[in-house]
Amino acid sequence: MTIKPLGERVLVKMDKVEEKTAGGIFIPQTAQEKTQIAVVKAIGDEVKTVKVGQKILHDKYAGTSVKMDGEEYLILNIKDVLAIIG
Repeated sequence: MTIKPLGERVLVKMDKVEEKTAGGIFIPQTAQEKTQIAVVKAIGDEVKTVKVGQKILHDKYAGTSVKMDGEEYLILNIKDVLAIIG
């Protein structure tokens, strides 16, 4: 199954969160902070500012979570993309 965002929306996959601190202490997943960095997996027809494969920084509480084939994705409006990383 594939997901194709419509209009000004972007499908992103969240970047992995660091599970260990610099001091070597492991952080349980329930205590980890939600990351705001993601990789663009698909874009809608009206999106001109980002490309598939780019890393982006997005608004912390934006988007709709979707699960597909055991993977978690986020569908964002392009207005919620704050910056391109890299």
